[in-house]
Amino acid sequence: MKKFIQDFKDFAIKGNVIDMAVGVVIGSAFGKIVTSLVNDIITPAISMLTGKVSLSNLSIDISGVKGTDEYVGIMYGQFIQNIIDFLIIAFSIFLVIKLIGKFKRKEAKVEEAAEKVEEEKISKEQELLTEIRDILKEK
Repeated sequence: MKKFIQDFKDFAIKGNVIDMAVGVVIGSAFGKIVTSLVNDIITPAISMLTGKVSLSNLSIDISGVKGTDEYVGIMYGQFIQNIIDFLIIAFSIFLVIKLIGKFKRKEAKVEEAAEKVEEEKISKEQELLTEIRDILKEK
């Protein structure tokens, strides 16, 4: 049992688990922001174009009266709303990943340039040997 607890403790304390927990918390907050963007800005704009108050209320009536327990309908408006949410979230994540990749590429270029400069630097021994060679050529 002690081995199990120790293994769990090692797992829980690792940086990856903590990073993942932080990611989940930030992701849920990001999800709220995107949901607000969709519900408060994009949906009203689409509703204005379509003349409807809300996309989520769009449905195809199959039977019964809307608002009663007997009502059966295909709620395609909510499906469209969820697709819009997904596309906005996916696009936002794409932009963030692209931005991070851009910074990483810049960082890699800086490191490559530093390595190149380091390679081009002549060591003291090489400098002395070059001087000796030049002196011997002159004589």
